[in-house]
Amino acid sequence: QAATKVMMKKKKGRVINIASVVGLTGNAGQANYSAAKAGVIGFTKTVAREYASRNINVNAIAPGFIASDMTAELGEELEKRILSTIPLGRYGQPEEVAGLVEFLALNPAASYITGQVGATSTLFVPFGYLNSEI
Repeated sequence: QAATKVMMKKKKGRVINIASVVGLTGNAGQANYSAAKAGVIGFTKTVAREYASRNINVNAIAPGFIASDMTAELGEELEKRILSTIPLGRYGQPEEVAGLVEFLALNPAASYITGQVGATSTLFVPFGYLNSEI
């Protein structure tokens, strides 16, 4: 909220929220997490409409499975099942998510993008995740 107050005074700015593909698709055993991330997505879309007249863009990134300490501990069998649902057959890298954050935050080409949920493979499709059960 503090940052958006500054943006409103300057009549420009960009907000990038971090959601999750699970906020779009749901996932068994993750009701609380899915609901929280779906809330981030709904919040992003609503605030984008509210702040658009002030030249403030608001978008969200919804990454799928990203290589991390957490994914390193999943176990071989679960990892195989997860990777079989990812079109590229691999986990995303943190740098790939950071690249989209950078694009949305700084690139002039992103100045007309607001209220969208995207990721690193394409802006309008959840990153590296097919809508199937794991």
